[in-house]
Amino acid sequence: MRGWPARLTHGPIVLRPLEVADADAWREVRTRNRDWLTQWEATLPPGEQDPAGSYLQVVRRLRGLARQGQAMPFAIDVDGRFAGQVTVNNIVRGSAQFASVGYWLDRAVAGRGIMPASVALTVDHCFTTAGLHRIEISIRPENSNSLRVVEKLGLHEVGFAPRYLHINGQWRDHRVFAVTAEECPDGLLARIPRVT
Repeated sequence: MRGWPARLTHGPIVLRPLEVADADAWREVRTRNRDWLTQWEATLPPGEQDPAGSYLQVVRRLRGLARQGQAMPFAIDVDGRFAGQVTVNNIVRGSAQFASVGYWLDRAVAGRGIMPASVALTVDHCFTTAGLHRIEISIRPENSNSLRVVEKLGLHEVGFAPRYLHINGQWRDHRVFAVTAEECPDGLLARIPRVT
């Protein structure tokens, strides 16, 4: 796949392919952050069976999608430690050259500019090496932390998606933000301070 696998760096941040070997660190961070993340995490509606299953199955599914050119699942390392994930999802080629981006971060490193920089690195990679044209990020209106990420990056709100995703037991509304390659010729990373 064009642009994958990839390793992206900025100061103490390294974005790299999510690996099976991340299982223990992923579980530890997710367990420690359960209360903080649950309110924003997608869930399955009643009657659906979880195709993801274990962490190993999740990684295998994401790696399979990456091999097919449909996803780029990045682990976020900060100062050499696993700290979260940024995933480019639903990559559409052809006349669209479009994808969506989702992300989560360990609360222990939140507030340091890690997530805006990680999203900027990812989007810049999508527009340059991967050759995509448009990226969307959908955020619940109540998720002030994620809203600050797109605000810092200067992404424009392009719509509202009622009952967009099943999250924490209910269908939840989302605000939709987008950016195109033409809107950031110098890249998104240039819009934010360097993370140290």
